[in-house]
Amino acid sequence: MSDLLLLIICCAVLGSGVGFLAGLLGIGGGLVIVPVLSSILLYFAVLPPEQVIIAAIATSLASILFTSTSSAIAHHKNGNVPWELAPWIMTGVALGALISGFLAAMLPEQIVRWVFAISVALIALKMFFGNNKPASDERTMPNKGVLTGFTTLTGGLSAMIGIGGGALLVPLLTFFSIDMKKAIGCASACGIVIALFGSVGYVTSGSAQFALADGFAGFVYLPALLGIVCTSWFTAPLGAKATHHLPVPTIKKIFAGLLVLVAANMTLA
Repeated sequence: MSDLLLLIICCAVLGSGVGFLAGLLGIGGGLVIVPVLSSILLYFAVLPPEQVIIAAIATSLASILFTSTSSAIAHHKNGNVPWELAPWIMTGVALGALISGFLAAMLPEQIVRWVFAISVALIALKMFFGNNKPASDERTMPNKGVLTGFTTLTGGLSAMIGIGGGALLVPLLTFFSIDMKKAIGCASACGIVIALFGSVGYVTSGSAQFALADGFAGFVYLPALLGIVCTSWFTAPLGAKATHHLPVPTIKKIFAGLLVLVAANMTLA
C-alpha cells in the first residue's frame, strides 16, 4: 500500500469521528482535526515540521466547509438553528475569518499553537464552571450590531486556530442565555461561513509557497481533505441527531472534556 493511500485512509478514519463530534457539538471538527492531522502530516513527512501546523489548520478549515454544511442541514431539520440571529452572527464571523486567514500565515508556528491551546483551555473552564447560574441571572442578547462585533472577534480567532467556530460561539451564545441545542445548531451554520472565508485567506496566502502539482491548494493539503470529507459528511448528521436527544448537561460535559484533551495535546506537542 502506498504512503499516499495510507495517509488518505488515516484521514478517513479521522473524518468519521470528527463528523460525529461536529454534529454533536457544533464545533466543525477543527479542535480534533488540527492536532491529529498535524501528527499524520509529520508521520508521513509531507512537510517540514515548521510548516505542518499551518497546513493542518488550513486543511481543517477546508474540511469544515463540508462537515458543517452536513451538520447544519441536520440541525435545521431538527429546528435547532435560530435563523432570526444567524445572519448577524454569520456577518461577523465572515469578516473575522477572512482577515485572520491572512494574518495567521504571517505568525510563527509556536504562537499559533499556543493561541490554540490557551483559547480552548479557557473555554473548557468556562464550560465546566460558568454555566450553573440560576434562571434569574439570565442575560439578554445585545443589539445586533454589538452581536456582530462580538462574532467578528470569534470568527477571527476560530479561523486563526482552524476550528469551525462552535468552540467559541457556543459558550458566547449560551452566555447570553441561548438554549444550548440552538447555540450548537447556530454554530454549525456559522461554521460554513468561517470555513469558507478562512479557506480563501489560506489558499490565497499559501499559493506562492505550495504547488497544486504537489497536492496543495495554497496551504490546504488536498489528499488529507479528501480523506476527511469522504467520511465526515455522512457521520455529521448522526451527531446532530444525538444532540437532539441527549440532555444538555451531558452535552456540556462532553464538550468541556474534549476541549481539555485537545488543549493538553497542543501544549505538549
